[in-house]
Amino acid sequence: MKLDDFLGKRCEWLKGEGPSPNIAISTRVRIARNVAGHLYFNRADSRAREKTLEEIISQAKKSRFFKKSLFIKMKDISALDRQFLVERHLMSREHMRLAEHKGLIVDATEIVSVMLNEEDHIRLQSLQSGFNITEAWRIVDDIDTDLGRSIPFDYSGRFGYLTSCPTNTGTGLRASVMLHLSALVMTGQIENVFDAISKVGLTIRGFYGEGTEALGDFFQISNQVALGHSEMDILDNLERVINKIIQRERATRDELLKRKKQEISDGVSRSYGTLKSARIITSNETIKLLSTVRLGVDLGLLTGVETADVNEILLLTQPAHLQKINGKEILPYERDIKRAEIIKSKLKEKN
Repeated sequence: MKLDDFLGKRCEWLKGEGPSPNIAISTRVRIARNVAGHLYFNRADSRAREKTLEEIISQAKKSRFFKKSLFIKMKDISALDRQFLVERHLMSREHMRLAEHKGLIVDATEIVSVMLNEEDHIRLQSLQSGFNITEAWRIVDDIDTDLGRSIPFDYSGRFGYLTSCPTNTGTGLRASVMLHLSALVMTGQIENVFDAISKVGLTIRGFYGEGTEALGDFFQISNQVALGHSEMDILDNLERVINKIIQRERATRDELLKRKKQEISDGVSRSYGTLKSARIITSNETIKLLSTVRLGVDLGLLTGVETADVNEILLLTQPAHLQKINGKEILPYERDIKRAEIIKSKLKEKN
């Protein structure tokens, strides 16, 4: 398996399947672990960082969970390939910077990926399509148990798993759900939602996670602190709150369809028309238009296109994917042209 093999595949988290996929695009569960007796990445020198990387890779290759996985050293791939992996949500933006002594493990399905020597020695994540916290956690928990048999994790009887950032200490668990909340944004309710979730230990992140902005009414909601909470506490709290947000978004969509069907339908048609006819289009404009089209698909205002199709276009029109499809790096203006071509091609397939 090679990195380029992923280009022709539809990401697991973009399949438009699982519970409530029209609103909950994907679910991610991630844990942070460090190797006992090894200096943490931000304190270690080059030699120590490389030693930690090699030891983790050696043990991970013995695990049954990574028999069909791609093992990547960040220094061995281009900046374009690193951005490609970020766009597929297989690693963080932070991980693509200062690539020396960093690694990544990705299984063939793209459900599981492991960042090595990011902020912590190991950041293991599972991605699921739709709102599927239980399955995402089951996968991570199984792999964590397996790796823990051969890798001694840094653990304190008082504090739990020790991590570089105090907010992750304890369980080391960070769970998030990416939501498409067009109706709540459209009706001005989104700020009230943000205020409410901040009071129950949750936080809002952007399209690519921590430190990124929300685009096209897409938001990631995740727990803020791990210390002092059990895994089940964290997951149950997130699941309870996300269920309420999904119910509110669904009810608001139904209300909009009753009161403003013509107005919503016109916006969907205009967005779809622009996507089909544009010859030059930016990434941000594409995301905003696709957000409206995705809402239209869910409300039954647009036929011939499915949620998974919109998700796929959303990914393929990101900068690194465009360049990988093109076969070489191209300038931003050229990407805007290529993006329009791909959108028209994909939408033509559906008609």
